Amino acid sequence: MRERDADADLMLRYAAGDERAFERLYERHRRGLWRYVLRLLRNPAVADDVFQECWSRVIASRTRYRPEARFATWLWRIAHNCCMDYFRSDRRRTGRETSDEDALTVASDDPAAGPEEMAAGEQAGERLTQALGELPEAQRAVFLLYVEGGLSVSEIGELTGVGAETAKSRLRYAVARLQEALGAAAPE
Repeated sequence: MRERDADADLMLRYAAGDERAFERLYERHRRGLWRYVLRLLRNPAVADDVFQECWSRVIASRTRYRPEARFATWLWRIAHNCCMDYFRSDRRRTGRETSDEDALTVASDDPAAGPEEMAAGEQAGERLTQALGELPEAQRAVFLLYVEGGLSVSEIGELTGVGAETAKSRLRYAVARLQEALGAAAPE
């Protein structure tokens, strides 16, 4: 039998009624999950709704949760499905762009950074946000699942419904495009 991870144990404790276990899970995964949803959807208002839907589904599924895979894989599948549901429901795709300032504000991990660090981080963040926005959705999703979700290529393939080699190719193309875009935009 597969050994469970600490997050799976927390989820099982939450399913058994331990509210603090949910709080710990939320704290451990909220930043990365939020960044993934925001960077994929590129609209803070929509991302907020989808982010809340992700956690609502976690809560609603707590009694049915089974640690058959890593908890993170299960959580990121929920997030990915919520984002795909949004894409399917919003065929117009108007108003999807987010400003760099909004993206940086909500995605910031270090609110205690000094002014120089914040300025440098904002410039790099702006370039990254722009470069991510220019990736095709499939490449952006794979890249964010890998970077933000910490999922393996095989887990990403399973989650997105493609083979591991396809996921690996999408990741490779995304990284190459981002390196090209960020390399060209880097200050001299």
